[in-house]
Amino acid sequence: MAHEVANHRLLLCLLSCLLLSFSIADDAAVMSKLATSISPAPSSWTGTDFCSWNGINCDNSNPKRVTAINLASKSLTGNLPSDLNQLSQLKTLALQSNFLSGDLPTLANLTVLEEVFLDGNNFTSIPSDFFLGLTNLQSFSISDNLDLSSWVLPNHLTDSSNLQTFQASNAKIMGSIPDIFDSFPNLQNLRLSYNNLTGNLPKSFGGSEIQNLWLNNQESGLSGTLDVLSSMTQLSQVWLQANAFTGAIPDLSKCTNLNDLQLRDNQFTGIVPPSLMSLPQLSKISLRNNKLQGPLPVFGSNVTADITSNSFCSPNPGPCDPQVTALLEVAGAVGYPMSLAESWQGNNACDSWSFVSCDSSGKNVTTVSLSRQKLSGQDIPIGPPGPPGSTPSSTDPGKNPSNSSKKSPVSGGMVAGIVVGVLVFLAIVFFVFFKCCAKKKHQKFGRVENPEIGQELMKPSVIGTSSNGFNGGFSELQSQSSGDHSEMHVFEGGNVVISIQVLRQVTNNFSEDNILGRGGFGVVYKGELHDGTKIAVKRMESGVMGTKGLNEFQAEIAVLTKVRHRHLVALLGYCINGNERLLVYEYMPQGTLSQHLFEWSEHKTPSLSWKQRVSIALDVGRGVEYLHSLAQQSFIHRDLKPSNILLGDDMRAKVADFGLVKNAPDGKYSVETRLAGTFGYLAPEYAATGRVTTKVDVFAFGVVLMELITGRKALDETMPDERCHLVTWFRRVLISKENMLKAIDQTLETEDEETLDSISKVAELAGHCTAREPFQRPDMGHAVNVLGPLVEQWKPSRPEEEDGYGIDLHMSLPQALQRWQADEGTSRTFDMSFSQTQSSIPSKPSGFADSFDSMDCR
Repeated sequence: MAHEVANHRLLLCLLSCLLLSFSIADDAAVMSKLATSISPAPSSWTGTDFCSWNGINCDNSNPKRVTAINLASKSLTGNLPSDLNQLSQLKTLALQSNFLSGDLPTLANLTVLEEVFLDGNNFTSIPSDFFLGLTNLQSFSISDNLDLSSWVLPNHLTDSSNLQTFQASNAKIMGSIPDIFDSFPNLQNLRLSYNNLTGNLPKSFGGSEIQNLWLNNQESGLSGTLDVLSSMTQLSQVWLQANAFTGAIPDLSKCTNLNDLQLRDNQFTGIVPPSLMSLPQLSKISLRNNKLQGPLPVFGSNVTADITSNSFCSPNPGPCDPQVTALLEVAGAVGYPMSLAESWQGNNACDSWSFVSCDSSGKNVTTVSLSRQKLSGQDIPIGPPGPPGSTPSSTDPGKNPSNSSKKSPVSGGMVAGIVVGVLVFLAIVFFVFFKCCAKKKHQKFGRVENPEIGQELMKPSVIGTSSNGFNGGFSELQSQSSGDHSEMHVFEGGNVVISIQVLRQVTNNFSEDNILGRGGFGVVYKGELHDGTKIAVKRMESGVMGTKGLNEFQAEIAVLTKVRHRHLVALLGYCINGNERLLVYEYMPQGTLSQHLFEWSEHKTPSLSWKQRVSIALDVGRGVEYLHSLAQQSFIHRDLKPSNILLGDDMRAKVADFGLVKNAPDGKYSVETRLAGTFGYLAPEYAATGRVTTKVDVFAFGVVLMELITGRKALDETMPDERCHLVTWFRRVLISKENMLKAIDQTLETEDEETLDSISKVAELAGHCTAREPFQRPDMGHAVNVLGPLVEQWKPSRPEEEDGYGIDLHMSLPQALQRWQADEGTSRTFDMSFSQTQSSIPSKPSGFADSFDSMDCR
């Protein structure tokens, strides 16, 4: 019996040793596959002792097991082996900021895995069982993997009950946020920005320990209310901007640690809760571009607040009119519906408020009819009783008075709840009398609502005069023909005043035949004035383009009235006519760079030569450099691309489309309202965080340089995956000269060394401009300095060339002038320059030489 037990123990020992050897062999096999599947492999990755390789950590067991793979920011390409989850003792996997691609392998059942960092790569898919069994996972990041196919947050993520940080911005997540967050008692950071999440916030957010919540800039937009935030008492930073949230802002008085709240660009309605202005730690808040009502909120001096583009009753702090206050209480009882938020604006309830009727004097509200509005809510407060002898109207005009008997009884000044689908007629009589504000006889230009650029009252004809004699101020005039009292808005350019009627005429009533191009918020038409001046008219309809389009319209005016540069398209004027918004620019006859670069064969124009391309690049660089550092204010364009670069007959370039321009005060970061621009040209830090500096323009400029070199678009879905994204592909091209030669646009003539050397320098500059980190990119001044010598090559003249003019360098200036006059006609080159000089120099009076000789020229 003892012999059998001994044999059994020996067998178990042999089996254990055998399993252990298999396991170690598996680690070695996986690491060998990893070494061959990534490129370039670290130089130390030689031999079979993988524990000695740089970036690889092992434990102290015998034999040793891999516990960490740290290969961040190594410019690695390739993919990961499918059996990576065989590294059973792996605790850390850090591969962020590389160019790794392909399908991610599953990490299922790596029970000791604690940290996974995969952000900033080009992975294409994530397996459905990726998080299965990751019971010890604490930190996970997969942000900025733009090539990922769409995926959803899986329910088995709940296996990771120790999760503290989960970051997946710009990671192609779709669908709703699963209601699983009561499974993560330690979760503090949740970042899911810039995806396509939809639906409501999950109820399981309530009571969680989340401190930093980033769900901003969803493609279609999260919706519903924010009521769940009231119970998230640990919140510190909340970014929910650029979604489709509705309803009122909840009471956040229990969120005493909240310091940064971004709710702009949603559809919030109602009154800003007073408790929000009393939060002790609050330092930043943005409520811009919502439908908020009631009194203007006032935050402390230590709070940076943006509350513009809302529907507050007054632009100044203080209570609203008593009747307005009472009606807003009615709106609050039914959840502040959007229909009331859009109509009930201003501080005069008798000024065209929907569903509200006033007496004949236009001073007092008599009836509020919310019938057929499908409203539901709480009890609705009624205002104070009317004057003695007044009789409240209980029904709408024309309705059967017997319907009044169907209303809920009044109790304590309240009318019981409004039921969906039921006709409810509310009569509210107020004893407060006030004088209605007289309607404006004339429409005036108002404040430009673009806080990043600066809020200025745009007064007619006071904006300034440019150096070329163009009056930068625009007047708004009115004309009344017989029997016509309609308003007409015009712009003034120089001494010529042009009306909307003229603009219609010169564009053939905005004919399809006159269309120069189409943008996101308008169509551009060609026009020719009676004096032969050609113009480009951008027509925008406010009813179609919405708030964002209006903001772009205002931004273009605000920027282009402050800047003037030969490489920025000039704004000649603008008109506002009803729902129409018209911007009038100088005409650029050769169209966009995009047409000449990518569509030249369709337009039957010759392909751009390299000399033209590098000259265009220099023009664009100078225009952007002016915006960044030479103008009175510093601006960031945010949408630099070939379709926003226009060309004149001389093929000189000008930067256009300033609808997304933002201020860049002192070169510091600006937190943006939403991600704006065009994919393919977006700097990675901007796409990931929404924070922007002038370096995002430098990145986009680098992409344009790549397009000029290769003739390829920034994003080309017709190309294979590895070549679809120009920046990623071009960085690999720069590795070898042979690849560089193959990448050059085949239409370019590159036989001479001078051209190839020029292309090589521009390619190197493009690589620097598109560096992953902003601080690694040059400023636009450096880019201009690099491109300048490639276009304007100045060489000193040789002595023998100077002798050809027959001029003694020891002559005085008057003697040289007399010699030039005597030799006029002997040199064609000299003739041209002198004839031009004569037009600007007056004829020489007697004694000119003597007086000129006596001047002290230094």
